[in-house]
Amino acid sequence: MEQTFMKERPILPLVLSMSLPMILSMMVTSLYNIIDSYFVAKISEDAMTALSLVFPVQNLINAVTIGFSIGINAVISYHLGALEQEHADNAAALGLLLNTLHGIILTFACIGMMPFFLEMFTENKEIVDLGVRYSRIAFGFAVIISLGMAFEKIFQAVGKMSFTMFSMMCGCISNILLDPVLIFGLGPFPRMGIEGAALATGIGQTISLVIYLVIYLIKPLPVRLRFRRLNFQRNMVLKLYAIGIPATLNMALPSLLISALNVILSAYSQAYVTVLGIYYKLQTFLYLPANGIVQGMRPLVGYNYGASEHRRVQKIYRVALLLAVGIMVLGTVLCQAIPSELISLFTSGSETISAGTSALRIISIGFLASTVSVISSGALEGLGMGLPSLMISLLRYVLITIPAAFLLSRFLGASGVWHGFWISELLTAAIAYVIYHRAVRRQA
Repeated sequence: MEQTFMKERPILPLVLSMSLPMILSMMVTSLYNIIDSYFVAKISEDAMTALSLVFPVQNLINAVTIGFSIGINAVISYHLGALEQEHADNAAALGLLLNTLHGIILTFACIGMMPFFLEMFTENKEIVDLGVRYSRIAFGFAVIISLGMAFEKIFQAVGKMSFTMFSMMCGCISNILLDPVLIFGLGPFPRMGIEGAALATGIGQTISLVIYLVIYLIKPLPVRLRFRRLNFQRNMVLKLYAIGIPATLNMALPSLLISALNVILSAYSQAYVTVLGIYYKLQTFLYLPANGIVQGMRPLVGYNYGASEHRRVQKIYRVALLLAVGIMVLGTVLCQAIPSELISLFTSGSETISAGTSALRIISIGFLASTVSVISSGALEGLGMGLPSLMISLLRYVLITIPAAFLLSRFLGASGVWHGFWISELLTAAIAYVIYHRAVRRQA
């Protein structure tokens, strides 16, 4: 039950021990996302486009459930560091209950809005139909997602990264195995098409949740879900939402960005919309592992901040930043060296491959700079500073990228959108560095 290792172990081995399990599980998740898109692309290019258009709403569900769970994680870590066990227990139970409510609301709201949402971006009835059929099944698992994410962040808050890795990997591997079986109807299973991809995803998410529940029941954690003694303290609810709402907005902003860019790109060609969707599938292979570092860092930052170990917090930040840089160097090299091979994993259309090759080479210019924004935003969440973290994400996804993409597209066509990415990353990185260090100095 003792958590003092978070402030006693040497920092590099500590960050690696917390982050590597998450990086591994994130890499498997990235592989799942790519394989899922690969099999959907085998149905038709319309199916791939439908998946690209559904992605912003799917990301919204993830944003709300994961974002609030980040609030649970940060509050638990802080109270454990401050040796306030009862508050940590209450944060876990109250957070789990509230996130379940979020999942219920999202299920009905997102399924109801999908036909109207899809018709905003395409007049192709086949694409709309495929998108609706996929989303009705995928979004039906929103409550499962909300529960699974809450448990994931509770386990991470107490340093149980290996259990989180095991649960996530089991869910992702199940998805990978079930995708071709349910999409194409292998063996005794019927051919379900795009609905099979959605069902495979939902089953994988359910398996992850079941594993969390089993582990929690047989192996006690340093925090307990004491629902009979649940205290709806106003201050605790405000703490959870003060971190959870900005974290949710941080994660929801990519959906707004993608939707805005889809509007700009659709004026040129549907192929560019497909390229944007493919790019966001590919970039998860980089940003999910980087997020694994953030997930390993966040409870360490929160715990040490609660224990008033401010110098240690800064060292953890620097180590995490260097690790993320290593991941982005690899991504930049791949996107510059073999962009057409990466794009052709998801489409055989020559126009799409040509446009995607150019897009990857341009966008990847900003990968290295993005590490400053990603790590600074994650560290601020761990410190319970949701608003500065949100400001970084607003700059990165909305206030700089969308205007830059729109203006540059007036002069450079669709390629102007791709240039907007790296320009935004460079400017945001400089501002994020200042925001993080000013916020930390004020709290020290």
